[in-house]
Amino acid sequence: MPVLNEEKRIERAVQTVLDQEYLGPKEIVIGLGPSTDRTTEIAERMAREDARVTVVHNPAGDTPTSLNLAIAETRYPVIIRVDAHSELPRNYAALGVDTLRETGAANVGGLMRAVGDTPFQKAVARAYMSPIGLGGPAYHSGAQAGPSESAYLGIFRREVFELLGGFDPTLRRGQDWELNLRIRAAGGLVWFNPELTVTYWPRADIRSVAQQFYATGKWRAEIVRRHRTRNSLRYFAPPVLVGGLAAAAVGTALQAAGAARRLPTPVRWGIGAAQMGAATYAAAVSALAVSAPDADRREKAAFVAAVPTMHIAWGTGFLKGIVTGADHGDADRSRTDTGGTRAEEQDR
Repeated sequence: MPVLNEEKRIERAVQTVLDQEYLGPKEIVIGLGPSTDRTTEIAERMAREDARVTVVHNPAGDTPTSLNLAIAETRYPVIIRVDAHSELPRNYAALGVDTLRETGAANVGGLMRAVGDTPFQKAVARAYMSPIGLGGPAYHSGAQAGPSESAYLGIFRREVFELLGGFDPTLRRGQDWELNLRIRAAGGLVWFNPELTVTYWPRADIRSVAQQFYATGKWRAEIVRRHRTRNSLRYFAPPVLVGGLAAAAVGTALQAAGAARRLPTPVRWGIGAAQMGAATYAAAVSALAVSAPDADRREKAAFVAAVPTMHIAWGTGFLKGIVTGADHGDADRSRTDTGGTRAEEQDR
Protein backbone atom coordinates (compact mmCIF):
# COMPACT_ATOMS: atom_id res chain seq x y z
CA MET A 1 0.00 0.00 0.00
CA PRO A 2 1.69 3.28 -1.10
CA VAL A 3 0.70 6.02 1.35
CA LEU A 4 1.31 9.74 1.80
CA ASN A 5 -0.85 12.26 3.70
CA GLU A 6 -3.76 9.86 4.28
CA GLU A 7 -4.48 10.34 8.01
CA LYS A 8 -8.25 10.29 7.46
CA ARG A 9 -8.41 6.95 5.65
CA ILE A 10 -5.31 4.87 6.34
CA GLU A 11 -6.68 3.02 9.39
CA ARG A 12 -9.88 2.09 7.61
CA ALA A 13 -7.98 0.97 4.50
CA VAL A 14 -5.53 -1.16 6.49
CA GLN A 15 -8.33 -2.70 8.52
CA THR A 16 -10.12 -3.89 5.36
CA VAL A 17 -6.92 -5.79 4.51
CA LEU A 18 -6.53 -7.30 7.98
CA ASP A 19 -10.21 -8.32 7.96
CA GLN A 20 -9.87 -10.41 4.79
CA GLU A 21 -11.57 -13.81 4.99
CA TYR A 22 -8.51 -15.56 3.60
CA LEU A 23 -7.47 -18.80 5.26
CA GLY A 24 -3.77 -18.55 4.46
CA PRO A 25 -1.22 -16.24 6.12
CA LYS A 26 -1.34 -12.57 5.21
CA GLU A 27 0.56 -9.36 5.84
CA ILE A 28 0.36 -5.73 4.80
CA VAL A 29 3.42 -3.68 3.93
CA ILE A 30 2.94 0.10 3.84
CA GLY A 31 5.23 2.10 1.55
CA LEU A 32 5.21 5.34 3.52
CA GLY A 33 6.15 8.67 2.00
CA PRO A 34 7.20 11.76 4.01
CA SER A 35 3.73 12.79 5.16
CA THR A 36 3.05 16.22 6.63
CA ASP A 37 -0.02 15.11 8.58
CA ARG A 38 -0.44 12.32 11.18
CA THR A 39 -0.14 9.46 8.64
CA THR A 40 3.34 8.36 9.78
CA GLU A 41 2.30 8.35 13.45
CA ILE A 42 -0.81 6.29 12.67
CA ALA A 43 1.00 3.81 10.41
CA GLU A 44 3.81 3.20 12.91
CA ARG A 45 1.31 2.72 15.73
CA MET A 46 -0.55 0.10 13.69
CA ALA A 47 2.75 -1.67 12.98
CA ARG A 48 3.56 -1.77 16.71
CA GLU A 49 0.13 -3.13 17.60
CA ASP A 50 -0.12 -5.81 14.87
CA ALA A 51 2.80 -7.97 13.69
CA ARG A 52 1.10 -8.39 10.31
CA VAL A 53 1.67 -4.70 9.54
CA THR A 54 5.09 -3.53 8.32
CA VAL A 55 6.15 0.01 7.43
CA VAL A 56 8.90 0.84 4.93
CA HIS A 57 9.88 4.47 4.40
CA ASN A 58 10.20 6.10 0.99
CA PRO A 59 11.69 9.61 1.36
CA ALA A 60 10.90 10.35 -2.30
CA GLY A 61 7.18 9.79 -1.72
CA ASP A 62 6.40 8.58 -5.27
CA THR A 63 4.11 5.64 -5.97
CA PRO A 64 6.36 3.27 -7.97
CA THR A 65 9.22 3.54 -5.49
CA SER A 66 6.86 3.01 -2.54
CA LEU A 67 5.40 -0.03 -4.26
CA ASN A 68 8.78 -1.50 -5.12
CA LEU A 69 10.12 -1.00 -1.59
CA ALA A 70 6.98 -2.58 -0.11
CA ILE A 71 7.06 -5.55 -2.50
CA ALA A 72 10.69 -6.20 -1.59
CA GLU A 73 9.60 -6.62 2.05
CA THR A 74 6.81 -9.12 1.33
CA ARG A 75 7.16 -12.85 1.96
CA TYR A 76 4.29 -14.65 0.27
CA PRO A 77 3.73 -15.96 -3.31
CA VAL A 78 0.79 -13.64 -4.08
CA ILE A 79 1.17 -9.86 -3.95
CA ILE A 80 -1.99 -7.72 -3.76
CA ARG A 81 -1.70 -4.01 -4.42
CA VAL A 82 -4.07 -1.88 -2.36
CA ASP A 83 -4.65 1.86 -2.09
CA ALA A 84 -5.30 4.08 0.91
CA HIS A 85 -8.39 5.52 -0.78
CA SER A 86 -9.81 2.08 -1.51
CA GLU A 87 -11.70 -0.37 0.67
CA LEU A 88 -11.73 -4.12 0.02
CA PRO A 89 -14.68 -6.47 0.56
CA ARG A 90 -13.89 -9.31 2.95
CA ASN A 91 -13.67 -11.94 0.18
CA TYR A 92 -11.35 -9.92 -2.08
CA ALA A 93 -8.09 -11.78 -1.37
CA ALA A 94 -9.64 -15.26 -1.42
CA LEU A 95 -11.56 -14.60 -4.64
CA GLY A 96 -8.50 -13.04 -6.27
CA VAL A 97 -6.25 -15.99 -5.41
CA ASP A 98 -8.92 -18.41 -6.67
CA THR A 99 -9.10 -16.45 -9.94
CA LEU A 100 -5.32 -16.62 -10.35
CA ARG A 101 -5.47 -20.39 -9.93
CA GLU A 102 -8.46 -20.93 -12.20
CA THR A 103 -7.27 -18.73 -15.09
CA GLY A 104 -3.51 -19.11 -14.85
CA ALA A 105 -3.27 -15.32 -15.08
CA ALA A 106 -0.21 -13.36 -14.03
CA ASN A 107 -2.36 -10.49 -12.72
CA VAL A 108 -6.03 -10.22 -11.81
CA GLY A 109 -8.12 -7.10 -11.22
CA GLY A 110 -11.73 -6.20 -10.69
CA LEU A 111 -14.24 -3.36 -10.74
CA MET A 112 -13.51 0.00 -9.14
CA ARG A 113 -16.77 1.08 -7.48
CA ALA A 114 -16.41 4.83 -6.95
CA VAL A 115 -18.49 6.38 -4.14
CA GLY A 116 -18.77 9.76 -2.47
CA ASP A 117 -20.02 11.59 0.62
CA THR A 118 -20.75 15.10 -0.68
CA PRO A 119 -22.83 15.98 -3.77
CA PHE A 120 -19.68 16.90 -5.69
CA GLN A 121 -17.77 13.76 -4.69
CA LYS A 122 -20.81 11.65 -5.60
CA ALA A 123 -20.90 13.39 -8.99
CA VAL A 124 -17.22 12.63 -9.58
CA ALA A 125 -17.85 9.01 -8.58
CA ARG A 126 -20.75 8.85 -11.04
CA ALA A 127 -18.47 10.23 -13.75
CA TYR A 128 -15.88 7.56 -13.00
CA MET A 129 -18.47 4.85 -13.60
CA SER A 130 -20.14 6.50 -16.62
CA PRO A 131 -19.20 5.69 -20.24
CA ILE A 132 -19.06 9.41 -21.01
CA GLY A 133 -16.98 10.18 -17.93
CA LEU A 134 -14.19 7.67 -17.53
CA GLY A 135 -15.66 4.80 -19.51
CA GLY A 136 -13.42 2.50 -21.50
CA PRO A 137 -11.46 0.16 -19.24
CA ALA A 138 -13.52 -2.72 -17.89
CA TYR A 139 -12.58 -1.80 -14.32
CA HIS A 140 -14.49 1.49 -14.61
CA SER A 141 -17.64 0.66 -16.51
CA GLY A 142 -17.83 -3.10 -15.98
CA ALA A 143 -17.65 -5.98 -18.45
CA GLN A 144 -17.73 -9.74 -18.67
CA ALA A 145 -14.87 -11.67 -17.10
CA GLY A 146 -11.99 -12.15 -19.49
CA PRO A 147 -8.56 -10.96 -20.67
CA SER A 148 -7.90 -7.27 -20.07
CA GLU A 149 -5.47 -4.56 -21.18
CA SER A 150 -4.78 -3.54 -17.59
CA ALA A 151 -6.16 -4.13 -14.10
CA TYR A 152 -7.28 -1.91 -11.26
CA LEU A 153 -4.82 -2.29 -8.36
CA GLY A 154 -3.85 -5.87 -9.16
CA ILE A 155 -3.44 -9.32 -7.60
CA PHE A 156 -0.09 -10.57 -8.87
CA ARG A 157 1.87 -13.77 -8.86
CA ARG A 158 5.21 -13.07 -7.23
CA GLU A 159 6.96 -14.35 -10.36
CA VAL A 160 5.85 -11.21 -12.20
CA PHE A 161 8.23 -9.08 -10.14
CA GLU A 162 10.98 -11.69 -10.08
CA LEU A 163 10.99 -12.01 -13.89
CA LEU A 164 10.02 -8.51 -15.07
CA GLY A 165 11.23 -6.29 -12.25
CA GLY A 166 9.03 -3.86 -10.36
CA PHE A 167 7.01 -0.82 -11.31
CA ASP A 168 8.84 1.68 -13.51
CA PRO A 169 10.18 4.34 -11.09
CA THR A 170 10.39 6.93 -13.90
CA LEU A 171 6.58 6.96 -14.29
CA ARG A 172 4.74 8.98 -11.65
CA ARG A 173 1.39 7.90 -13.11
CA GLY A 174 0.36 5.04 -15.38
CA GLN A 175 3.00 2.70 -13.94
CA ASP A 176 0.35 -0.01 -13.51
CA TRP A 177 -0.59 0.13 -17.21
CA GLU A 178 3.07 -0.04 -18.22
CA LEU A 179 3.69 -3.09 -15.99
CA ASN A 180 0.64 -4.84 -17.47
CA LEU A 181 1.98 -4.03 -20.93
CA ARG A 182 5.23 -5.82 -20.02
CA ILE A 183 3.25 -8.76 -18.61
CA ARG A 184 1.32 -9.14 -21.86
CA ALA A 185 4.43 -8.66 -24.00
CA ALA A 186 6.09 -11.51 -22.07
CA GLY A 187 3.15 -13.80 -22.83
CA GLY A 188 1.39 -13.39 -19.49
CA LEU A 189 -2.35 -13.04 -19.02
CA VAL A 190 -4.04 -10.05 -17.36
CA TRP A 191 -7.56 -11.01 -16.27
CA PHE A 192 -10.64 -8.96 -15.32
CA ASN A 193 -13.08 -10.47 -12.82
CA PRO A 194 -16.14 -8.23 -12.20
CA GLU A 195 -16.85 -10.07 -8.95
CA LEU A 196 -13.74 -8.41 -7.50
CA THR A 197 -15.21 -5.07 -6.45
CA VAL A 198 -13.19 -2.38 -4.68
CA THR A 199 -14.70 0.76 -3.15
CA TYR A 200 -12.83 3.92 -4.18
CA TRP A 201 -13.22 7.45 -2.79
CA PRO A 202 -12.37 10.07 -5.48
CA ARG A 203 -11.31 13.69 -5.06
CA ALA A 204 -13.90 15.82 -3.29
CA ASP A 205 -13.47 19.29 -4.84
CA ILE A 206 -13.17 20.63 -8.38
CA ARG A 207 -9.64 22.02 -7.99
CA SER A 208 -8.29 18.65 -6.84
CA VAL A 209 -10.07 16.87 -9.69
CA ALA A 210 -8.54 19.28 -12.21
CA GLN A 211 -5.05 18.81 -10.73
CA GLN A 212 -5.38 15.03 -10.72
CA PHE A 213 -6.60 14.76 -14.30
CA TYR A 214 -4.11 17.28 -15.66
CA ALA A 215 -1.28 15.21 -14.17
CA THR A 216 -2.85 11.97 -15.44
CA GLY A 217 -3.17 13.36 -18.96
CA LYS A 218 0.40 14.60 -18.99
CA TRP A 219 1.80 11.26 -17.85
CA ARG A 220 -0.40 9.38 -20.32
CA ALA A 221 1.19 11.52 -23.04
CA GLU A 222 4.62 10.51 -21.73
CA ILE A 223 3.59 6.85 -22.02
CA VAL A 224 2.33 7.47 -25.58
CA ARG A 225 5.68 9.04 -26.43
CA ARG A 226 7.44 5.92 -25.14
CA HIS A 227 5.12 3.22 -26.46
CA ARG A 228 3.31 4.94 -29.35
CA THR A 229 0.96 2.54 -31.17
CA ARG A 230 0.50 0.26 -28.16
CA ASN A 231 -1.91 2.80 -26.64
CA SER A 232 -5.68 2.61 -27.04
CA LEU A 233 -7.37 5.21 -29.24
CA ARG A 234 -9.58 6.22 -26.30
CA TYR A 235 -6.64 8.10 -24.78
CA PHE A 236 -6.80 10.56 -27.69
CA ALA A 237 -10.47 11.49 -27.14
CA PRO A 238 -9.90 14.18 -24.43
CA PRO A 239 -7.23 16.10 -26.40
CA VAL A 240 -9.48 16.00 -29.47
CA LEU A 241 -12.30 17.39 -27.31
CA VAL A 242 -10.05 20.19 -26.02
CA GLY A 243 -9.08 21.09 -29.58
CA GLY A 244 -12.72 21.11 -30.68
CA LEU A 245 -13.86 23.24 -27.75
CA ALA A 246 -11.01 25.70 -28.37
CA ALA A 247 -11.92 25.95 -32.06
CA ALA A 248 -15.57 26.51 -31.16
CA ALA A 249 -14.68 29.24 -28.67
CA VAL A 250 -12.37 31.05 -31.11
CA GLY A 251 -14.92 30.73 -33.89
CA THR A 252 -17.70 32.12 -31.72
CA ALA A 253 -15.50 35.08 -30.76
CA LEU A 254 -14.71 35.79 -34.42
CA GLN A 255 -18.39 35.60 -35.31
CA ALA A 256 -19.27 38.01 -32.53
CA ALA A 257 -16.63 40.43 -33.83
CA GLY A 258 -17.91 40.11 -37.39
CA ALA A 259 -14.55 38.74 -38.57
CA ALA A 260 -15.69 35.23 -39.44
CA ARG A 261 -17.16 36.37 -42.79
CA ARG A 262 -13.67 37.05 -44.14
CA LEU A 263 -12.43 33.53 -43.37
CA PRO A 264 -12.13 30.90 -46.15
CA THR A 265 -15.20 28.71 -46.57
CA PRO A 266 -13.51 25.48 -45.31
CA VAL A 267 -12.48 27.31 -42.14
CA ARG A 268 -16.04 28.54 -41.56
CA TRP A 269 -17.30 25.00 -42.07
CA GLY A 270 -14.73 23.78 -39.55
CA ILE A 271 -15.88 26.36 -37.03
CA GLY A 272 -19.49 25.30 -37.53
CA ALA A 273 -18.58 21.65 -37.04
CA ALA A 274 -16.66 22.49 -33.85
CA GLN A 275 -19.58 24.49 -32.50
CA MET A 276 -21.99 21.66 -33.28
CA GLY A 277 -19.67 19.20 -31.57
CA ALA A 278 -19.40 21.41 -28.48
CA ALA A 279 -23.18 21.78 -28.31
CA THR A 280 -23.65 18.02 -28.69
CA TYR A 281 -21.12 17.34 -25.93
CA ALA A 282 -22.82 19.80 -23.56
CA ALA A 283 -26.22 18.30 -24.34
CA ALA A 284 -24.98 14.75 -23.74
CA VAL A 285 -23.44 15.60 -20.37
CA SER A 286 -26.56 17.51 -19.31
CA ALA A 287 -28.86 14.70 -20.45
CA LEU A 288 -26.93 12.13 -18.42
CA ALA A 289 -27.11 14.38 -15.36
CA VAL A 290 -30.83 15.03 -15.69
CA SER A 291 -31.65 11.36 -16.31
CA ALA A 292 -29.89 10.09 -13.18
CA PRO A 293 -32.84 8.89 -11.05
CA ASP A 294 -30.87 8.51 -7.81
CA ALA A 295 -29.17 11.93 -7.85
CA ASP A 296 -30.51 15.10 -6.26
CA ARG A 297 -30.29 18.54 -7.89
CA ARG A 298 -26.95 19.41 -6.31
CA GLU A 299 -25.34 16.19 -7.51
CA LYS A 300 -26.74 16.66 -11.01
CA ALA A 301 -25.37 20.20 -11.17
CA ALA A 302 -22.03 18.99 -9.87
CA PHE A 303 -21.94 16.25 -12.53
CA VAL A 304 -22.34 18.88 -15.26
CA ALA A 305 -19.30 20.67 -13.81
CA ALA A 306 -17.22 17.58 -12.97
CA VAL A 307 -17.26 15.80 -16.32
CA PRO A 308 -15.94 18.73 -18.44
CA THR A 309 -13.38 19.48 -15.73
CA MET A 310 -12.08 15.92 -15.94
CA HIS A 311 -12.01 15.87 -19.73
CA ILE A 312 -10.56 19.34 -20.29
CA ALA A 313 -7.88 18.95 -17.59
CA TRP A 314 -6.89 15.51 -18.90
CA GLY A 315 -6.85 16.66 -22.52
CA THR A 316 -4.88 19.82 -21.73
CA GLY A 317 -2.33 17.84 -19.75
CA PHE A 318 -2.05 15.33 -22.60
CA LEU A 319 -1.42 18.02 -25.20
CA LYS A 320 1.22 19.62 -22.98
CA GLY A 321 2.83 16.25 -22.31
CA ILE A 322 2.97 15.27 -25.98
CA VAL A 323 5.02 18.41 -26.66
CA THR A 324 7.23 18.52 -23.57
CA GLY A 325 7.01 15.06 -22.04
CA ALA A 326 6.59 14.62 -18.28
CA ASP A 327 9.10 14.49 -15.45
CA HIS A 328 9.05 14.13 -11.67
CA GLY A 329 8.04 17.77 -11.29
CA ASP A 330 4.71 16.92 -12.92
CA ALA A 331 3.38 14.80 -10.05
CA ASP A 332 -0.25 14.96 -8.96
CA ARG A 333 -0.37 17.33 -5.97
CA SER A 334 -4.12 17.23 -5.47
CA ARG A 335 -3.92 15.35 -2.17
CA THR A 336 -0.90 17.12 -0.76
CA ASP A 337 -1.61 19.67 1.95
CA THR A 338 1.63 21.61 1.52
CA GLY A 339 2.34 21.23 -2.17
CA GLY A 340 4.85 18.39 -1.89
CA THR A 341 4.76 15.24 -3.97
CA ARG A 342 2.28 12.60 -2.88
CA ALA A 343 2.04 8.92 -3.61
CA GLU A 344 -0.09 9.09 -6.72
CA GLU A 345 -2.77 6.58 -7.48
CA GLN A 346 -2.81 4.55 -10.62
CA ASP A 347 -3.91 5.96 -13.94
CA ARG A 348 -7.67 5.66 -14.38
